[in-house]
Amino acid sequence: MTERKVPSKPRKVVINGKFLSGVPTGVHRVAEELIRHARAIIDQNPEVSKKIELDLWIPHNAEANAKHLSMPYHIVGPLTGNLWEQFTLPMRARGRTILSLCNVGPMASRDAVTMFHDAQVHLAPDSYSLPFRLWYRLHQPVSGRRHRKILTVSHFSREQLQRVGVAGLDRTAVVHNGVDHVLSTAPDDGVLHRLGLDSETFVIALANTQPHKNIGLLLKTFSRPELKSAKLVLFGSARAGDFVAAGHAVPDNVVFAGRVSDPELRSLYGHALCIAFPSLTEGFGLPPLEAMTTGCPAIVAPHGALPEICGDAAIYAAADDPAAWASAIVRLKDDGDLRDDRRAAAIRQSASFTWKRAANQMIEELLKL
Repeated sequence: MTERKVPSKPRKVVINGKFLSGVPTGVHRVAEELIRHARAIIDQNPEVSKKIELDLWIPHNAEANAKHLSMPYHIVGPLTGNLWEQFTLPMRARGRTILSLCNVGPMASRDAVTMFHDAQVHLAPDSYSLPFRLWYRLHQPVSGRRHRKILTVSHFSREQLQRVGVAGLDRTAVVHNGVDHVLSTAPDDGVLHRLGLDSETFVIALANTQPHKNIGLLLKTFSRPELKSAKLVLFGSARAGDFVAAGHAVPDNVVFAGRVSDPELRSLYGHALCIAFPSLTEGFGLPPLEAMTTGCPAIVAPHGALPEICGDAAIYAAADDPAAWASAIVRLKDDGDLRDDRRAAAIRQSASFTWKRAANQMIEELLKL
């Protein structure tokens, strides 16, 4: 008599949707893209759908943002915020694997996979508040020991997570970010007129006062006489007063764009001479790679994951040398052949960093459990 095979059940994975109740950040962007593309892969591939099911769970105050993901979700109560993530979620998700993609997962769970984007709180503690540092230094090592897998976004971050004692190499896996979301957005050139950049040569960078982002170096760079006719456009929440309060002098040729929409950012990338990214440590480096996707050359510091992500396509300058950054910018401005070469190299380098590839890698790691 032939033994009948009993079909195996798909792995039930609950996605931790607590992040959808907060103000959008770059980490949240990664989570949204991974979720959206993983869901599409499962829906379009019957063989994969037999092996894994994804279910998005959210607290009640995350529903407005959850609707934008265009996938089913379940409001699970009670509580919100960290209490929901640490108590409600693990209690209600027993028997399922919990997938957390924004640096924090439920410490009480063992059947969990959590993505730590970097080890920055250990490498650059001055960039974070004391409560933030204490919270991350509590939960990250606990999750690193208890959870079934720790995902991270670069080989650099994987090595640093081991070095600071968060998770060993045998418990971690790399899922590089994608950047092709930039190409799905049509540019809004109205931002150029709004910021007075219609006929200006400008360099784009982050408006961020965290010490490890090292934007103070760019302020010194644009104070130099060789860049007096160029502008530095800083996008993000920090304003001139924030930099002054942090001890920086802000030259007159710095433009603060504030928070910009995706179409506005696409336009800034498309018209900028380059993006400048002098970070002292970086878990991935999403902004320079986003810019490179549009053909915008990148000048970066040779630190953290930036050499891994930007490869030979970027121009590198020492993170403590304003003269070197000014020289690189002037050279890019004056040398059309160099500019065209760096644009082509940027597009080639960024082409392999797709969200479909990232989502496939994530699904593969879940299926290995």
